[in-house]
Amino acid sequence: MNQKRTFGSLLTILGIIGIIYGALGFLHVAGINLSKINSLVPFGVGLIFFFAGINLVKTTSDRA
Repeated sequence: MNQKRTFGSLLTILGIIGIIYGALGFLHVAGINLSKINSLVPFGVGLIFFFAGINLVKTTSDRA
C-alpha cells in the first residue's frame, strides 16, 4: 500500500470539505454563521489541501 498516495487522497478529501465549508459560510447556508472575510480562511486552507493532495497523488509513481 502506497502511503504517499493514501495521504494525498486524504488531503484531497479534507480540501474538498474545507472548500465546501468555506463556500457555505460565505453564503450563510446551513446555519454556518461566518462573515464574508472569515469564510475565506477555511476556503483558502481547503484550496491548499486540495491542490497539495492532487499534486501528491499525481506525482507519486506506482511500484508493483
